[in-house]
Amino acid sequence: MGKKIRVAIAGLGNCAKSLIEGVHYYRNAPDDEFVPGLMHVNFGGYRPRDIEFVAAFEINTKKIGKDISDAIYAEPNCSAPIIGNEKLPKMGFEVMPGPISDGCAPHMKEAFYCYDPTEIQPVDIAEVLRSVKADMLVNYLPVGSKEGSRIYAQAALDAGVGFINCIPEFIVSDDQWAKKFESAGLPIAGDDIKSQVGATIVHRVLVDLLIRRGVKVEETYQLNIGGNTDFLNMTEEDRLITKRISKTEAVTSQVPYKIPVRIGPSDYVGFLGDKKICYIHIKGKKFGDQPIYLNVKLGVEDSPNSAGVVIDVIRAMKLALDRKIAGRLISISSYAFKHPPEQYPDSLAYQMVEDFISGKRNR
Repeated sequence: MGKKIRVAIAGLGNCAKSLIEGVHYYRNAPDDEFVPGLMHVNFGGYRPRDIEFVAAFEINTKKIGKDISDAIYAEPNCSAPIIGNEKLPKMGFEVMPGPISDGCAPHMKEAFYCYDPTEIQPVDIAEVLRSVKADMLVNYLPVGSKEGSRIYAQAALDAGVGFINCIPEFIVSDDQWAKKFESAGLPIAGDDIKSQVGATIVHRVLVDLLIRRGVKVEETYQLNIGGNTDFLNMTEEDRLITKRISKTEAVTSQVPYKIPVRIGPSDYVGFLGDKKICYIHIKGKKFGDQPIYLNVKLGVEDSPNSAGVVIDVIRAMKLALDRKIAGRLISISSYAFKHPPEQYPDSLAYQMVEDFISGKRNR
């Protein structure tokens, strides 16, 4: 088993910032006790300190050319600092220009400080991945990056590295893409990362609880607001098609019948910064056809919520590479993503991951 996990990132936004800071924050986490914030300290022999970031691709001129450890603090990143005033050590890898493609909506060019393609040319992603000896590529592009996500997925294939798709573009859940990676002998995990404790996982658990307790769920909605660039990007409805599908199916997959449902981002409120507020409403009928109403408000720092899950997905991917497992990683995808190839109840998906770690399950 290799000691280090060499990770490249496409899109160095708030989620990547929290992940990179979190890996440093937990570098000395002890194996023999519960560590707040981590689902696993030891994941099949790999610990947070074993993760190294060896490449990053961006379109932001304030990030390109800087060491990764410095670039994560450039605008418009605004997530709460996990390491306080501590300074990250230099990583020795500069952020490189990636293709713009559809990764920047027209209304986001100024907010993302998007480079001028007449002045800066994107690098050959596959060549960079090979040169830094990356094990895997994590896709953190903005929601709605349909073509951009596929450019990076193809580059991962060309470079012979694993691919983790954190955004709601259906790549891992697409049979054609899954076959490409399986034929190449490479693992993939996705699509659309769940938060550690976020709107989707809370909504899923509540709906599952009600159904298991004999309640007929009649209708439900989930409304989310936030102030980071993710929410600003999603004010363009055309970029939300797969996002709404992903979030909706994550919840309705727990209901054995059709119900009226509305789930998805609702508004951008700039002063919230990286804070996300979620409102969940569920209406149903219990014993004797008597009504039950459940209303929940959840407030979180958005980006660390993602990082707390991706830190496990990275290590699951490395185990798959060590074990020469190709194609979809069903267990970690079902547990960690909203739109996996196969949906399972969260309790079962959790056990599937534990079985994968121990070797009882091969994907």
